Amino acid sequence: MTDKDIATPKRTREILERFGFSFKKSLGQNFLIDTNILNRIVDAAEVTESTGVIEIGPGIGALTEQLAKRAHKVVAFEIDQRLIPILEETLSPYPHVEVINEDVLKADVKQVVSGRFKDGEDLAVVANLPYYVTTPILMKLLEENLPVRSIVVMVQKEVADRIAAGPGTKDYGSLSIAAQYYAHADTAFTVPKTVFVPQPNVDSAILRLTIRDKPPVEVEDEAFFFELVRASFAQRRKTLLNNMSRHFGEDLEKSEVEKVIQEAGIDPKRRGESLHMEEFAELSSRFSGRLAEK
Repeated sequence: MTDKDIATPKRTREILERFGFSFKKSLGQNFLIDTNILNRIVDAAEVTESTGVIEIGPGIGALTEQLAKRAHKVVAFEIDQRLIPILEETLSPYPHVEVINEDVLKADVKQVVSGRFKDGEDLAVVANLPYYVTTPILMKLLEENLPVRSIVVMVQKEVADRIAAGPGTKDYGSLSIAAQYYAHADTAFTVPKTVFVPQPNVDSAILRLTIRDKPPVEVEDEAFFFELVRASFAQRRKTLLNNMSRHFGEDLEKSEVEKVIQEAGIDPKRRGESLHMEEFAELSSRFSGRLAEK
């Protein structure tokens, strides 16, 4: 690590002061000031000289710089116009980095990928995500079926726990199932709040999502499947029967709901958190069939 690295407390402070930059709480800006952690993130994403990287929220370029040292190309989305001149300076040694001043949630990421990278190129998303929009960004990246092999992101530890959770645990919920439908999820390592400026209130974790070739279950209607999953967790302490009756109440009597759950080979008294994805897929198929008969 040298003083030249962006991610040292001294250099970060110097850059921010020179540009008169002030943090915007509304954008969830927390910049990393530990090069060791940044290198561990790049390691977790298995970035090599043949990897193309999509980054979100580069800040002043701390992670971007470490990615650029190893990757073939980096394309970063930055929403904050005030950071663009800073990034132009800090990333000037790296001509293979491109910064797009756009909100990734509104951007056509697929079009950007096809315009900036070659077909079949080794691609990964690597980012220190703003905490207030972590879930919408992750779900957008997963649902858009981007040609990436993995998504490795810094998120709140609590969110990483929820996404990587398995059935029967307190963290398991509709977000776990939504993410694991598209990817294998695991936590690479945790990150203390002390390595950020300003310091967030919570610890973080590096979440690694390895994209699946195909989902682990076959469902006819993905939107209906996810709707049913969300409904199963609507009130966590209630049984599947109660949550499903509430959700399908306008179309099905409670006795019909109970019958459908039993036909799926599931005890209606179970709670959503005890069900595996295969069981949710079976429920989705059964309820979809029953509603079609109406």
